[in-house]
Amino acid sequence: MNAHLLRQWIRFPMTPLDRAATRNKFARTFPGAIGAIDCTYINIITPRIHEEAYVNHHGNHSLNVQAIVDPDLKILNINARYPGARNDAFIWNSSPIKHVMEHFYNHGERRTYLIGDAGYPLEPWLMTPLPYYPQRSRQYHYNEKLCKARCIVERFFGVLKGTWRCLSYQRVLMYAPDIAGQIVNACAILHNMRLYYRLPLDMEENVFLDNAPADHIHVEEEEEVEIRRGPRAVAQRIQKQLMQEWFPNYVCAWDNE
Repeated sequence: MNAHLLRQWIRFPMTPLDRAATRNKFARTFPGAIGAIDCTYINIITPRIHEEAYVNHHGNHSLNVQAIVDPDLKILNINARYPGARNDAFIWNSSPIKHVMEHFYNHGERRTYLIGDAGYPLEPWLMTPLPYYPQRSRQYHYNEKLCKARCIVERFFGVLKGTWRCLSYQRVLMYAPDIAGQIVNACAILHNMRLYYRLPLDMEENVFLDNAPADHIHVEEEEEVEIRRGPRAVAQRIQKQLMQEWFPNYVCAWDNE
C-alpha cells in the first residue's frame, strides 16, 4: 500500500485549480485556507535504536504524526516519519509541504494558507492563533474564526483513531518505528478511500488531544516557539490586513498598545 497507493490516494493540491477547489471548501470558515495542520502521537513499543528519541512529553514511546486535512476530513498530506520527542514546529520545518507553500507564496500566490495551532510558527503561508486578547477586539474574533476552522483536524484524528483502533491512545503498535509509520500511512489511505466511496465514518466523541497546545496561549509561551523574524513580520502584516477586512467594526487591540 505504501509503495503503490500512498501517492495515488493522498495528494496535496499542487495545481492552481486544485488549490482553488480546496479554498472554496474553506470559504465560509477561513477564506484563503487550503488545509488544517496538526500532529498527534501514535504509541509504539520501545525501539531498540535511539530509544530516547521516541519518548514524548507524556513519557510514552511514540511517533509524532503530522496530518493536513480539508473540511471534508480528506487527508491532503500525512507524515509519520518522526519520533515522539520531535515537536510540531520541528516536523513542519522539515516538511516538504513547507517548501511547497513557500514556493507558492514566492511565485505570487499571496492568499493561500495552512491553518495551525500555537505549536506552529507564524508564517505568510501558515496562519496561527494570537495570544490572549480582550473580547470585542479584532484579535479575539480572528482567534475564534481560526480555531473554529482548524478544529476539523482534531475531529479528523478522532475519526482516524476511532476507526483504526490500533492507532488509538489506549493502544500500542507492536512494531519498529518504520513499520509503525507504514501502518499509519495504510490507515490514512483507507480513510481517504472510505471518503471517496462515501462509506460511513466512525466518529470518536471524546478526542484525547495528546500533544496539542491551547489555541489561546500566553505571550511567554508563544515566544518559546522557534521562529524566523523575517517571515513572521510579513505574516503579522497579513494577519492585521485579514482582521481589518473581516472585522472592520471591532476595535484593534494593538491600537491601544
